[in-house]
Amino acid sequence: MSINNISFILHKPQLSENIGACARAMKNFSFQKLILVSPKPIFPNDKILATSVGAKNIINKAQCFSNIEKSLKNIDIVIATSARFRNKNVKHLQLEDLKKINYKKKIAFLFGSESSGLSNDEISYSNYTLQIPTNPDFKSLNLSHSLIIIAQYVSSIINSNVTYFKKSNKVKSASKNDIIAMANLCIKNLEEVNFFKSKEKKPIMLENLRNIFYRMDLSTKEIRILSGVFASLGKKRWLTNLRVSL
Repeated sequence: MSINNISFILHKPQLSENIGACARAMKNFSFQKLILVSPKPIFPNDKILATSVGAKNIINKAQCFSNIEKSLKNIDIVIATSARFRNKNVKHLQLEDLKKINYKKKIAFLFGSESSGLSNDEISYSNYTLQIPTNPDFKSLNLSHSLIIIAQYVSSIINSNVTYFKKSNKVKSASKNDIIAMANLCIKNLEEVNFFKSKEKKPIMLENLRNIFYRMDLSTKEIRILSGVFASLGKKRWLTNLRVSL
């Protein structure tokens, strides 16, 4: 288990002060990998650097992406934070459940914007959702406060001798990037046969499809098989259409 396997992703953060405070909170517990997705303020800027105090190295090394999908390229497991229960087909975790996570994999904790959190579509990219226990009458936490609670808890797990369920070393889990590529191939083929007939229902259907793929702990071999199936279906349809046109 290694702290270097942990990333913290801030999705559309709005305030420079919060970005800087998150970097400072990360450094309090020796975490180094900060990822930003479409930050509202110019990144980096003087206010971010000032509020990060002694964590300027984290700001300077932070990665910035235009969308969630690109930010997950090198991630195996995504844990999305949410202040409220979502009635989605995603596994829900409490803080103590973090002890069951395999920290030998590349883990990312995903945080939403200060004003609106994460949408259902954004959460559909995650393997799990995590809710921090708070006063039920006042659940809202500052972005950096949420991050530091999780950082402290995860740090204590990594620095202890927690054991977890081990897969056979012969079974290699697929990366998040591989799963996204497979899901996109499936969606592309479905779009070509006009599967998403209702434009109003399409966003929900896409969320549900991503939920199905992302919550499964697929191996690289299983990804290759499924990708081959989806690719073959698309090729077969293309050949059929070609024969008809001839």
